[in-house]
Amino acid sequence: MSKFIEDLKWRGLIYTISDMEKMEQLLKGQIKVYLGVDPTADSMHIGHLVQAILLRRFQEYGHIPVSLMGTGTGRIGDPSGKKAERILLDYETIDYNAKKIEEQMRHILVNDVDNAPLFLDNAAWGVNISMFEFLRDYGKYFNINTMLAKDIVANRLETGISFTEFSYSILQAIDWLVMYEEHGVNMQIGGSDQWGNFTAGLDLIRKKNPEAMCVGLVSPLVTKADGTKFGKTETGTIWLDPLKTSPYEFYQFFLNTADADVINYLKIFTLLPKEDIISLEDSLVKEPHLRLAQKTLAKELTSLIHSPAEYERALQISKALFSGDIKSLTIEEINNTFKGVNELNIASNKEINVIDFLVDSTICKSKREAREFVNNNSITINGDIINDVNTLIKQEEAFNQEVNIVRKGKKKYFKVVYQ
Repeated sequence: MSKFIEDLKWRGLIYTISDMEKMEQLLKGQIKVYLGVDPTADSMHIGHLVQAILLRRFQEYGHIPVSLMGTGTGRIGDPSGKKAERILLDYETIDYNAKKIEEQMRHILVNDVDNAPLFLDNAAWGVNISMFEFLRDYGKYFNINTMLAKDIVANRLETGISFTEFSYSILQAIDWLVMYEEHGVNMQIGGSDQWGNFTAGLDLIRKKNPEAMCVGLVSPLVTKADGTKFGKTETGTIWLDPLKTSPYEFYQFFLNTADADVINYLKIFTLLPKEDIISLEDSLVKEPHLRLAQKTLAKELTSLIHSPAEYERALQISKALFSGDIKSLTIEEINNTFKGVNELNIASNKEINVIDFLVDSTICKSKREAREFVNNNSITINGDIINDVNTLIKQEEAFNQEVNIVRKGKKKYFKVVYQ
């Protein structure tokens, strides 16, 4: 077994390989490996990271990564894992989303090397196929009984599936056939929910090119140790786009990984060698309070997906919050850091006593409770402890004269916005 396959197995990245013997043969030379992404949103989220980073792993081992943008198939919609029909997006939105996602893929892959990535778009061939060509040149190779038996279709038969989505696996099969014949792409990677689409492509290539050497590799879907879905948070989806999820939020998400999950995530999501991860696992057992595994996971991913500079920035924000020195943060950092906390409004140009301020902004339920918190040094405003019940809160002391950050107790934050 090749060193690369052994490493993928150790990391838990192999769910099924269509033909292990062919895979071993192909890996003796340089191959082109493709990952397809449909532009159903204007950003990838952390659920896409397993495959995007797996594609980067193939590149690290000397192979050529192929990023396929599904601008064509995105017009149809993949039924995989869906309980109901997708809402179709307009073409302008799909094209915009595709550009944004390609930018993210270009950032994850290495572009200035001999085995630089190839970026393709299936609209280049898919949208030009006429209905008669589709039925005559491709449709005749697909058996309806076989398609009905595939999970991606069978799981939808009870609730219903349109002919549009039923045809999706044929379109994805055509993609691989075209890339094999025109670009020599002989491997596809994806999540385990894509297996039905993979086998459709393999069958079509085999029927058109009996001597073809092509394999598919699917990885298991990532879950937490307790069996719940990875990536689900109280604040919603963790996106790769910094305007949708700030690098600080992204950093914090991985920094807060549970001990039971962190080693598995280091294997799956980082490019760290096995020896380093084993060392971090040892540290997790002997020095769990240091949280070296979580800190490394957050550093590696924030640096890869955003940049080393954004990682350093996230680290500084974390230190500022821990020390209480939030005055060192910019208004942009304040807004990004405290996105999602309770936001309260107060009239502009209004000096207000701290007790009235805490009650009027609903941070405290009553003046009595507000006085207790102030007298116990349990209220800070913009990092300063407020211990005088007669303190006046002024707009000019707010960040950019726009926002006050109030902390009640040890961890409960509020963002007070002047209007």
